[in-house]
Amino acid sequence: MPAISNAQRRANRKRAAAVVYPPGGPSISVIVPAKNEEQNLPLLIERLFSVLRELDRPFDVIVVNDGSTDGSLQVLRELVVSLPELRVIDLARNYGQTAAMMAGFDHSRGDIIVPIDADLQNDPADIPKLLAKLDEGYVVSGWRKDRSDAAIQRNLVSRVANSLISWLSGVHLHDYGCTLKAYRRTVIGEVRLYGEMHRFVPIYAAWYGARITELPVSHSPRLHGTSHYGLERILKVVLDLMVVRFLDRWIGKPIYVFGSFGALWFLIGAISATYMIYLKIFAHLSMILTPLPLLVVTCIMMGVMSILVGLVAEIVVRTYFESQGKRIYHARELINLDVPSSRQLD
Repeated sequence: MPAISNAQRRANRKRAAAVVYPPGGPSISVIVPAKNEEQNLPLLIERLFSVLRELDRPFDVIVVNDGSTDGSLQVLRELVVSLPELRVIDLARNYGQTAAMMAGFDHSRGDIIVPIDADLQNDPADIPKLLAKLDEGYVVSGWRKDRSDAAIQRNLVSRVANSLISWLSGVHLHDYGCTLKAYRRTVIGEVRLYGEMHRFVPIYAAWYGARITELPVSHSPRLHGTSHYGLERILKVVLDLMVVRFLDRWIGKPIYVFGSFGALWFLIGAISATYMIYLKIFAHLSMILTPLPLLVVTCIMMGVMSILVGLVAEIVVRTYFESQGKRIYHARELINLDVPSSRQLD
């Protein structure tokens, strides 16, 4: 591709500045995390713009270049010249899909946010039906019902992971891993993503009282490049799920978690001490001939430490909420209630 001149860049900036959006930003922001998708990006952008222009709604497309080492960034620079609705975020290095998606959320201006993969396995033609369902009041998650991936390495592992996530979270979806989804900004505006938690956004939305639904979407084989995911993601998903579960149930009361562990340690210690005394009195067995004294002391120490950690966690949680003006609840709506500006809901 030819190099972009400074004059072309200036002309493109003028075209981008001339795009008029309604108050609050464009209606739809499409987020595209991309890593080493040089061959896929031109066709993806072409398909995206074809679909979005037919909707007759304001939009922008934000591509987040997540540390690509091929020519992805140069391709995007060329595309931006003729597409003022196209915006590019070039991350300093590879941070992972969750961070790339979070960067897209942070810089998006749309009332509706639609993430989609850059590998052409998601079909932009499915976006209109997701938006139609979104207008019915749902958060819409794509479901790759007929996946075009390896049967064991991707499909089987994905089914097991989805079942586990649904069971532990209480939000039952067939396909948490499908990037193609549709959200309203009011639902996910306060969501912060870490680790590999981009797949758990529907769970966060459910916390805010959103109704979650799934729609089957097309899934095509990858045409160019290779998948950036392997079996190692299973452990990451399990660990992230533990964090999500903890945040859902115990973020406002960590002492209940650590205190329960402390009580369990004390119970084990008490049982061990009782058995140790029983052996001493009735079996005439010296305490030092068994590991029970060490076990009792260890259990008492672990119990005390668990409770102390719980108390420290309580202080940290209070600091977290109060220093940022956050609340431990989320009100969907205030009816006939006038709240002073200093106490407005976040």
